Parts: sequence; C-alpha cells; structure tokens
Amino acid sequence: MATTRKTTGSLTSIKSAVKEKAAATEAAATGVAVVAADEAPKHVKKVDAQGRAYATGKRKNAIARVWIKPGKGKITVNGRSVEVYFARPVLQMIVNQPFAVADRNGQFDVDVLVNGGGLSGQAGAVKHGISRALTYFEPELRAPLKTAKFLRRDARVVERKKYGRAKARKRFQFSKR
Repeated sequence: MATTRKTTGSLTSIKSAVKEKAAATEAAATGVAVVAADEAPKHVKKVDAQGRAYATGKRKNAIARVWIKPGKGKITVNGRSVEVYFARPVLQMIVNQPFAVADRNGQFDVDVLVNGGGLSGQAGAVKHGISRALTYFEPELRAPLKTAKFLRRDARVVERKKYGRAKARKRFQFSKR
C-alpha cells in the first residue's frame, strides 16, 4: 500500500507540474497573441529594377501574368491593345474594374501575358492580376480592392464529366423498354 501511495503521490506531483507548465506556456502564448493582434501585418511595396509591380491572376483555366508601372493608362494584352484583344465592352469593363475601384484610371501602364481558358476567364484572370499588382505597387489600395473582393481568386471551375452520364449532370435519354 505504501508503494501505491508513493506512486499516487508522484503522479499528483507530475500532474501538478504538467498543469503549471501548461499554464506557463498558455500565458506566454496569449502574451504573444496579444502582441500579434495589436500589430497589423505590414504590406510593403514590391517592385522590380524597372519600377514595375508583378502579379499573377487566375480564373477558371486562364492564367495572367501582369506587370504594372506608372504611365498614361495603356493596357496591352499579349502584344495587342485591350480594345482589340477583348472586343466585347463587358470584358473591357471587367479588366478596368480594379482601376475604377482604386480611383487610378489612366495612371498605370499594364502589360499582360495571358493564356489558357476562354475570353471570359482570361478577362477575369487579368482583373485578378491587376488587382494584386496594384496592391504590390501601392499597399494602401489593398483595403478598397479587398472590400470589392477583387483580391480573391474565383474558385468556380467547370465540373468534371461523370461516367454513365452525358455531361457532368445531364443523363442519357431514359428508355422504359
């Protein structure tokens, strides 16, 4: 019996030591968390040697590599102007939305290399890339672009085709006999 009491006594001392250590680490962790919560993450300007900000935008299967630099508002997509590449006015509006939200119309020249997907996906990818590049060039523009949800990658993609079906959800015509 004496041995069991000793074991129990040592178990209680171990448990109390573990509790003390947990309380100490918890106090240290909350102290660090409070300091981290007080300090907002600092976003710094990211530009290359030519003074350009680079970002990648994605939408559906399209990937756009975007470089922006201060200029007169000229946008080139795959070596062509935006009016020629995106002929539909709706697509041109999508591409120019980040500048309208940030009140920076005509202040940046944009060079874009985009591939994959269709025109609608490519326009969305260019919009995402321009938004991210603007935040790299001017970090204070992050707030308005984030509230407009332009920094979020649109995760909607085409649903895969299933076996035994005509398309993703469409079934073959039912024949009773």
